Amino acid sequence: MESHLGYAKNEKSENTNTRNGTTSKRLKTEFGESTIEVPRNHQGSFEPIIVPKQSTATPVESIIISLYAKGMSVSDIERELQEIYGYSFYPSAISIITDKVNRQVQDWQNRSLEAVYCIVWMDRYCL
Repeated sequence: MESHLGYAKNEKSENTNTRNGTTSKRLKTEFGESTIEVPRNHQGSFEPIIVPKQSTATPVESIIISLYAKGMSVSDIERELQEIYGYSFYPSAISIITDKVNRQVQDWQNRSLEAVYCIVWMDRYCL
């Protein structure tokens, strides 16, 4: 919103197109429903990038999974989503997404292994 309006939050401006609070939006994700707060402006010209207007699906869960895979905690992810995207996600919503990923990882780690695996080694100097 700052780059769209041209001034920081709580800063004085001559611009007539000012911030106008937020709107709650329910998102349907692969891992269930979540609610986010989307900023808006008086003229209605702000176009959210991550979750466009009229859209109920989002790649936010892939962002959460990516941040979690990089070792960030749930509270760190919550803070990042707020700072970078302006989204207020509940820690419980983030935990639901990361818990489902953890279950999939555990299932993969505990899968039964084959008795024999084929390996092909190619050395560029042998060609």
